[in-house]
Amino acid sequence: MVFASIFTQFWNDQLVENSQQGLFLILVGFLGSFLFIRMSARLMRSPRVPWWPGSVVSESGVHLHHLVFGIVTMMAAGTFGFTFYNETPALEICALLFGVGAGLTIDEFALWVHLEDVYWAEEGRRSIDATVVAAVVMALLMFGGRPFEVATNDGVAPLIGTIVFATFLFSMSAICFLKERILHGVIGPFFFPISVYGACRLGKPDSIWGRRRYRGRNPRKLAKAEERFSPDRRTERLKEWFRDKVGGGISQH
Repeated sequence: MVFASIFTQFWNDQLVENSQQGLFLILVGFLGSFLFIRMSARLMRSPRVPWWPGSVVSESGVHLHHLVFGIVTMMAAGTFGFTFYNETPALEICALLFGVGAGLTIDEFALWVHLEDVYWAEEGRRSIDATVVAAVVMALLMFGGRPFEVATNDGVAPLIGTIVFATFLFSMSAICFLKERILHGVIGPFFFPISVYGACRLGKPDSIWGRRRYRGRNPRKLAKAEERFSPDRRTERLKEWFRDKVGGGISQH
C-alpha cells in the first residue's frame, strides 16, 4: 500500500503534471522487454533449462529474429498512438507497447549494422552499448533535458542564435562520435560542456578519427591514444564485466 501510494503520487505530481507519462511508459517497456528477451536468450542456450522455448525457426531454416516482432510492435503502437492521441488510457498503452517493441529491436542492434547473426559474437556487444545509450537519452528527456529551445516568436535574432548554437552543439557531438567517445556525444547535447570536453580529448586509436588523423600522420598521438585506451584499463574491464553480466558470454563457435 505504501509503494502504491508513493507511485500514485509520483505518477500524478511528476509525470502527469509535466506530461511525461508517455515517455516514462516507453522507458519502462523498453527496459522491461530488453531484460526479458536478453534473459530468455541466455536461458535458451543454458543446458540447465532445456524446457525453455527456443527461437522461432521455420522448417526451411529461416530464423525469425525477435527484432521483427519489435519492429511490428513499434509500427502498430505508433500508428494507434497517433489515432488515439490525447486519449487516456489508449495513448499510455500505445506508449508502453512502443517501448516493448523498441527493447526487442535494439537488443539485436548489432544485426542492423552487420546484417548477420552476431548476437553471441564480439560484435554483438554493441547491442548492450546501444541499449545503455538509448536508456540514458530517454531518462534525460523524461527528467526535462532538452538540447535547446527553438525561439520562434521572439524575432529573427534569437532564432539565428539558436541555429548557430545548435550547429556548434551537434558538431561537437559529431566529433565525439568520430572519436568513439559515445557517451560524451550522447550526453553532450543536453550538457554541452561535456561534448566540448569529449571533442577536445584524444580519440580511440581504432575510431574513424584515429585512423584518419593519427595513423601515418601523427604517430605520437597514436601512441598516446593506444596507451590511453589500452584493452586492460580499468574502465574497459568494468565495461566488459557489465556486458557479461547483462548480455552473457561470447560464444566460442
